[in-house]
Formats: sequence, structure tokens, C-alpha cells
Amino acid sequence: MKKKKMSKNDVTFNIINYAIFAILTLICAYPFYYLIINTISDNSLSAAGKINFWPSGLHLSNYKQVLGLSGLGTAALVSVGKTVLGTAGTVLASAFLGFMFTQERMWGRKVWYRLIVITMYFNAGVIPMYLTMKTLHLTNTFWVYIIPAIVQPFNVILVKTYVESLPKALQEAAEIDGAGIIKIFFKIILPLCGPILATVAIFAAVAQWNNYQDTLLYVTDQSLYSLQYLLYMYINQANSLAASIKQSAGSAMNAASLASQQTPTSVRMTVSVIVVLPILFIYPMFQRYFVKGIMIGSVKG
Repeated sequence: MKKKKMSKNDVTFNIINYAIFAILTLICAYPFYYLIINTISDNSLSAAGKINFWPSGLHLSNYKQVLGLSGLGTAALVSVGKTVLGTAGTVLASAFLGFMFTQERMWGRKVWYRLIVITMYFNAGVIPMYLTMKTLHLTNTFWVYIIPAIVQPFNVILVKTYVESLPKALQEAAEIDGAGIIKIFFKIILPLCGPILATVAIFAAVAQWNNYQDTLLYVTDQSLYSLQYLLYMYINQANSLAASIKQSAGSAMNAASLASQQTPTSVRMTVSVIVVLPILFIYPMFQRYFVKGIMIGSVKG
């Protein structure tokens, strides 16, 4: 097949289009680049605001010293655990509820659906939520990270819309063969919902990983602190933390180690990179499903 020759207007449009997207990409990527080059550069130059485009005085001691802080390993395990379990629970609940709300024979289907949607617009507030968690004996337990976040109205709506776009003949054929609701859900609907479930998974994983307020509100047991809350504390205490790291490193410092001497700026930036990098690597794995999952089912014929 002969390739169609582009006109001058098409070429001009493509050049302008690519240039705009390249600029937008640089604008989005630069803050991450800025953080990273400041964490591996001479800390005194970084604190003075002299590291803007290129690193200087390269070293990795910031990461070694911050990762060596007490409690960081346990907090990382808590964060990974709540992210994995919370994401799995949210995906499964969203898939099942989204599927059930498409079933006309479900008792009170419209009422239950509206009650879930209402929670998107009205919130009882922090104090009633805390009292609810305390009454349910969830405060100072690991499950306070998981149970309150399982049902997310927006995710349920996404899955419901997606399921409605699937051919109804699939379910009808399964029912003729004697399959029940649970079997239809797990054997037919769930395997077909890959794109939208990947979208829900990334929403849930990012929310769980970045959330530190649940620890702030409901947890006082230090063994249950999440990584984000611990690093949030470190950022707020950057001055004293930098001083304690200096002191623990010893008073005798040679010229090479002065470049890696911790400052409040280096602590804040290193902590920020540690928080962002894991989810930054995971996001591209699900990104290819993102647009497909959001768009399928959004337009009906």
C-alpha cells in the first residue's frame, strides 16, 4: 500500500504538536530530575540552591544514611503490605459491586447504587470517622489501612460502566448452561474486565502508597507506622534529623565526607525521592491499560 504524502500543513502541525508535547514532558519530568540530582550532589551546594540542571560532587551517602534510620524497614513492610492487600481488596470489591449493579434482579439495586454514589459528595468528617473506627476496634490495627478503603464509589462506577458495555449474550448463555451469579462473575465477567481492573488497581495502589493521614489519625503504635508517615515526620524534623545524622557520623570528617554532610535540604529531598520512586516504577506497568480502561464503555451506540 502506497504511503500518503503529507502536505506542508500536516508537517507543520506535527512539528508544532511534537514540540508542545516535548515541552510539557520536560515540565512534568523536571521536578523529579531536580530532586534526584540534588540528592546525589554536594549537600552544601544543594542547600545553597546552586544545583539546578547538572549534578556536582556526586555521592550516594544521602541514601545510605537516610535508609539507615531506625524503623524504616518495618515501615516499608507496612506500606508494601497495605498497598498490596488494599489494592487487591479494592479491585475485587469494585469488580463485584460493579457487576452486581448491572443485574436487574438484584434487590434494591438502584437504592444501594445511589447510596454508594452519595458518599462521593457527602462526608461525615474526621471526628465521626475516628469514632467509627474506634467503635469497630480498628484503631491501632493493621486493618484500619485496608477495610475503610475497600469500597470506592468512583471505582465502582467505572467497573459498572465497563460491564454494561460487555455483550449480555455471554451471561445469558452461561445462565442457560446452569451457571450461578458467582460462577458467572469469576469465570466470565472478571477475565473480561482486565483493562478497567488495571485502571482501578493503579488508582488504589497510588492512593494506598501515598496516604499517610490514616496513620496520623488512627495509629499511635510505632510498629504500625507506614513509610509515608515516617518520612512525613522526617521531613518535618529535617533540621534535627540532619544534626543527629551528623553527630552519629562522628566529629572527624575529611574533605571528601564534608560534601556528603547532611543538611535539612538533603534530608527533605532524599526522603521525597524514596517515597516517589517505587510508585514511579510501577505506574508505567499499568499505564497501557489506563486509557483503554477509562474509555471503553464511555460511549454507547
